[in-house]
Amino acid sequence: MSNKRNAIVAWLSVMMLAPAVGAEQLTLDGALSIAFDRSPIIRVARHSLEISRRNLLAQRSALRSKFSLILTPYEFTKDRIFSDLVSAYNTQEQTHLGGRLSIQQPVELTDGSLSLVQSLDWRKASSSFAGSGAQRTYSNSLFLRYSQPLFTYNRTRLDLKSLELDLENAQLNFAVQKLQIESQVTRLFLDLYFKRRNVAISVEELRNATQSLGIIRSKVNAGISAQEEVYQADLTRANSRASLENGQLQYDDALDRFKIQLGQPLDTEVEVTADVSKQLVEVDLDHATSHGIENRMELRQRDLAVRNAMDDLIRTDAQNEFRGTVDVTFGLIGIDEDLAELYSSPTRNQAISLQFNIPLFDWGEREHRMAAARENVASRELSAEEERKQILLEIRQAHRNLRSQVTQIDIAEKSVENARRTYEINLERYRNGDLSSKDIAFYQDQLSREQLNEVRALIDYQLALLDLKVRTLWDFAADEPVVTLDTD
Repeated sequence: MSNKRNAIVAWLSVMMLAPAVGAEQLTLDGALSIAFDRSPIIRVARHSLEISRRNLLAQRSALRSKFSLILTPYEFTKDRIFSDLVSAYNTQEQTHLGGRLSIQQPVELTDGSLSLVQSLDWRKASSSFAGSGAQRTYSNSLFLRYSQPLFTYNRTRLDLKSLELDLENAQLNFAVQKLQIESQVTRLFLDLYFKRRNVAISVEELRNATQSLGIIRSKVNAGISAQEEVYQADLTRANSRASLENGQLQYDDALDRFKIQLGQPLDTEVEVTADVSKQLVEVDLDHATSHGIENRMELRQRDLAVRNAMDDLIRTDAQNEFRGTVDVTFGLIGIDEDLAELYSSPTRNQAISLQFNIPLFDWGEREHRMAAARENVASRELSAEEERKQILLEIRQAHRNLRSQVTQIDIAEKSVENARRTYEINLERYRNGDLSSKDIAFYQDQLSREQLNEVRALIDYQLALLDLKVRTLWDFAADEPVVTLDTD
């Protein structure tokens, strides 16, 4: 009968711990890979990153030479127009064919624009005032034009810088979202692993309870112990079995929540595997704080907000500003009835224009807008400074927590060792009849609790190390930075 009970317990233990047939063995890296691929938050951040990258590439492309060709293969007009010169109506007809090629080059250094334009046209025109019939002519125009804003800021460079800041901010946001997903998934994964270890420890506890029940039955049959000891041992084993079933239930519930977090179907067979052995990492506080202050994405985003506010200050200052524009044009125009003789007697096309926009009175609009923009810059700078202090505080707290977890691991290891030795000593006393079933059940429960505490201490250390990684953007386990930004 005892052998049969032991066989049942062994079968139950195997069924509780053995992975399902065809179940996917999922590591933490595998879970993170799935989360990064399927998370809606990450996908939105990835789209925003691509939008910012494309906008910057478009702006940089806009700084290159633009070629445009306008063709007019056929144009015919006939109109009757009143002429003030002769106080009579005149019927005009015109047939036009032509083309216009222009090359425009923005000048980033000065915010100016250089244009080269080539135009070739053929016209056939007639008028009721002219008695000689229709006139056919070729005309060609080639000129170079340069336009330069004066006494104002470089809009081309400022727009380019704003898009570069947008891209960097999108990269930072993407990296922040990845770290948040990593933190969430890691915590769920390690919690799931803890519950699985709880099941394994409960299996061991049930095995020990069954062994104790077998010992006391032998004593009762031999007339060494009282019958009520069997009842107590059987109750202890029943509680152990209930604890095992409850642990398995909690594990199954946590596994379903984990599948939902990863976006997997609930009927997917998954078994988590993790290495939560004691692997301590040396952390230098000075390096942690310096790297965190220099690279924390929240700080960089605050700095970007300050720079954007300063750019807005420049734009605000340009409202109702005194500014000017100079335009210079130089070219040649040739007109002739014969295409080959177009430039036999060309006409120079020259022009220079200087204009000023002088605001006279705006009722204080610019002054108030500038004051608001300066307050915005001051507010952003204050927020950045407060964020810096908060991040420094968080890093120091995370470092202290990590050191505390090392101490907890040492205590947990010693507690497990002491509880195991205590259980083995009292198990021998139990075999000799010097200890009751209720007392040995207490030592069994103590051993289980200390084993779980050890697992929890190791998991808490991993989470503390992850927390320090998130707050410093430095992976101390791999000894490398977490993210590297690239705006090229």
